[in-house]
Amino acid sequence: MTNPTAAMLVIGDEILSGRTRDANMHHLAGQLTEAGIDLTEVRIVSDDAPAIIAAVQALSASYSHVFTSGGIGPTHDDITADCIAAAFDTPIDIRDDARALLQAHYDRSGQELNTARLRMARIPDGATMIDNPVSTAPGFTLGNVHVMAGVPSVFQAMIASVLPTLSGGAPLLSRSLRVVRGEGDIAGPLGEFAARHPNLSVGSYPFQKDGIYGANLVVRGQDAAALDAAMAELGTVFA
Repeated sequence: MTNPTAAMLVIGDEILSGRTRDANMHHLAGQLTEAGIDLTEVRIVSDDAPAIIAAVQALSASYSHVFTSGGIGPTHDDITADCIAAAFDTPIDIRDDARALLQAHYDRSGQELNTARLRMARIPDGATMIDNPVSTAPGFTLGNVHVMAGVPSVFQAMIASVLPTLSGGAPLLSRSLRVVRGEGDIAGPLGEFAARHPNLSVGSYPFQKDGIYGANLVVRGQDAAALDAAMAELGTVFA
């Protein structure tokens, strides 16, 4: 059976400007690998409504799941929720259950649930809320798009809330072999090895340290026995 597929859409000018380093893609990739969902594309777009809408529509049509990060806070440039609603041509407004969550949260902290904070209670019609145990303001799922915060601690908590609700396939396993030879020397036999194992993913990741050149050869697959057999063969190739 083929695994479900996924794409990630990272939203925010701060990522594209280099002001903020994205950490969410790395976390999501690891979590999806364990769940047996294949992350096959990642896009980064600015805080531009037409660009976000177009990306959501394209990715939603191409993959089993789309995970977004960023743009669901209380400020004027947090436009992701509106763009998701527009992408699915559905209304969006303050939802009573989301408002109640925020009201209780800000009452506990002695802060006002003002107009800006109420923006985080705006949920598209038909969406399912994603729990946020870190800062309460919910994400949401609409169709096959899971909309989450960009703050890494909140993003990770929301991923933990969403993943148990999704059906996955076989987890992707990996094995590695460190070879102290340049890629130019190993390319030929490594390519022949890869051709003999079309059901496995074979990659070469070079390193250089103290004048020594080498590569970490990584083999990935879903069948543990086949993977172990292939690694035994790879060890003889580069013995």
